[in-house]
Amino acid sequence: MEENHLKLTDIRTENEPDKRLVEKVFSYNQEHVFRWWNDLSANNQKNLLNQLRLIDFTLLQDLIEKHIEGSTLTNSKTTILEPPEIIPIPQNDIEKSRAAEAKEIGENALRTGKVAVVTVAGGLGTRLGANRPKGTLPISPIMGKSIFQLHAEKIQAVMNKYDTVLPWYIMTSVNNDEMTRSFFEENHFFGLSVDNIFFFTQEELPVMDLQGKLLMDSKSSIVESPNGHGGTLSALKKSNILSSMNDQGIKHIFYHQVDNILIKIADPVYLGYHISTGAMMSPKVVQKTDPEEKVGIVGIRDGHLDTIEYSELSHEEKHALNPDGTLKFGMGNPAIYLLDVDFVEKINESHFALPYHKAVKKVPCIDRDGRKMKPTENNAAKFEMFIFDALKHAEKSIIMEVVREDEFSPVKNAEGKDSPDTAKQSMINMFGRWLGEAGIEIPTNGAGNVAGTIEVNPLYALDSEELKENIDSKVVFNGELNLQ
Repeated sequence: MEENHLKLTDIRTENEPDKRLVEKVFSYNQEHVFRWWNDLSANNQKNLLNQLRLIDFTLLQDLIEKHIEGSTLTNSKTTILEPPEIIPIPQNDIEKSRAAEAKEIGENALRTGKVAVVTVAGGLGTRLGANRPKGTLPISPIMGKSIFQLHAEKIQAVMNKYDTVLPWYIMTSVNNDEMTRSFFEENHFFGLSVDNIFFFTQEELPVMDLQGKLLMDSKSSIVESPNGHGGTLSALKKSNILSSMNDQGIKHIFYHQVDNILIKIADPVYLGYHISTGAMMSPKVVQKTDPEEKVGIVGIRDGHLDTIEYSELSHEEKHALNPDGTLKFGMGNPAIYLLDVDFVEKINESHFALPYHKAVKKVPCIDRDGRKMKPTENNAAKFEMFIFDALKHAEKSIIMEVVREDEFSPVKNAEGKDSPDTAKQSMINMFGRWLGEAGIEIPTNGAGNVAGTIEVNPLYALDSEELKENIDSKVVFNGELNLQ
């Protein structure tokens, strides 16, 4: 049955609501999804209708008009880009004193239960050669603990330190939700209370071809894709987590992505600066490794704090220098944020809705004959929201620079940069610095890496200060040290 010959009368349905749904699909020119209708079992027909019922066709049409039919339009507006004012890594006594004051404020927020952790963990480690949630990957240098376990131990350590409860909200996706929940159950929630961990699922959007037609995954299902990390904010609302946070007296959300194994969860200094200035959304930043590093930067664009994608920067902007020789636009975005619960509520109001961004991709689907195809060229448009688009709506923000080697080492690739190997080495090197500060001799090789292997359980020490307090001064490093 050719799609352009399909008529409403060809699609027989059992009840009035189903008939109205079919009429709606036809009215939005997506009737091709019914091409195989009469070949489907009653159950498969029901599944297709159920999927269609969840699609926001008004949004879909808006995306088509803006990003597909209007994709040839160019925005000729010139933007003015300026570096932001940042809270630097403390170097002198004044800066160290301010950081100490901020830490007290942040610690008080932790003690009084005003903070929650949100971990974005919707992906599968396909680029790492593993078809399972990234958080389940073994990563610690000696014990082989999973990423999830490392985060859990940090959360437990913070709770122990401040005699508090730090609720943990984990955003999964349709693809990995069941696997993630099962992993936590199998591992007894890593010693955390079941009542303290909450899973919620990221929303999905249909995937379209480059002409704006819905792609089919099978004769009875439409291809869908997660709606981007910006979807965290709407998912928090729709899953009633924001109202639950309000009921618990939680004011501040510490947001991070699952694959950053050096994440400093609920950093009290960061919290203190954010709270003391009345900030609504605040990013951490790290120095870019070089002008051409493919990472977004935080800057002031047309008077508003924003994240500027690597591809949006001109060659001149990437290489521009400050008088001291540092990069003018060198504040890289590691996707670590503090957001006030009230601010996330505001973002969910219609006039604050985050925009969608189009990504053109190669997406497997079925062809007109119903055969599965794996395209060799881009064939699809996916749409995502980015959480950093909320920054421009925050009336107040602080931007805090941190030491990259202490707080940012993501696991993105199977090998090379940002791989499990580099992440493990980052952990070993950081633990080595901690031990060196505690007076223990740690040899390094020609590349500056620790010559050996070290692992420190977060419950043993969350940072170098705690390690100094807990370490036995008689400890000697003989190539391997495991402090659990």
